[in-house]
Amino acid sequence: MKRVPLIPTLLVTLAVAAMIGLGLWQLLDRLPQKEAFLARLEQNPGRPPVAFPRGPDDTLLFRRSSGFCLPPVSITLAGAGSAGYRAIGACRTGAEGPGMLVQLGTTRDPMAKPVWNGGPVSGYISHAPDSRSLIETLVRHQPQRMMLVAASPAAGLSANPAPDVGAVPNNHLAYAGQWFFFAAIAAIIYALAVRNRLRPPAPTKA
Repeated sequence: MKRVPLIPTLLVTLAVAAMIGLGLWQLLDRLPQKEAFLARLEQNPGRPPVAFPRGPDDTLLFRRSSGFCLPPVSITLAGAGSAGYRAIGACRTGAEGPGMLVQLGTTRDPMAKPVWNGGPVSGYISHAPDSRSLIETLVRHQPQRMMLVAASPAAGLSANPAPDVGAVPNNHLAYAGQWFFFAAIAAIIYALAVRNRLRPPAPTKA
C-alpha cells in the first residue's frame, strides 16, 4: 500500500506555512505601519516649513520647504502621467553642498527645453523620479532621493500639482492576498499530486 511521502510533504508544509506567515506579516504588521505613516503624511502640508533635507527622509514628504539653487547643472524631462512631462533641474547649492533637485513645472511638449537660471525656490518636498526597475528595487534597496516641487512654475511651464498623499503606494493588503493565494495554490496542487499517487491502479482487462 502506498504511503504519503514524508519529506516532500514536510517541505511543502513548511513552504505553505512560510507563505502564510509572510501574508500575516503584511496584513498585521506592515499594513498598520503604512496606514499610520500615511496618516502622518496627510498632516504634513499644514505643518511648519522645514529646511530641505540633506538626505532621504520619507517622514518629510509633502512638508513645505525652500532652498537656493545656483545655476542648475542640467534640466531634464521625466514622465508625469496625464500632466505630460515634468521639468527637473539639478541644482548646485554650494561648493560642499549635496545638491538639490527641483521640479520646475510640467509641460506636454516632449521636446521642450526649459530655461531657468536658479535662485530662491519654495514648494513642498517629494520623491525624485526613480528609474530603477521593480527587480532592482527588490535586490538593491536604496531610499529614493528627495526633490523640491516648486510652488510657482518656471517660465513656459505649467504649475506643479498639489501634494497628493494618494500617490504614495500602499500595497500591503494586496501583498498579503498574494501570499495567501500562493499558499492555497501550493497546498491544492500538492494535495492533488498526493491523491493521484495514492489512487489504486485501474484494474487491467483480461
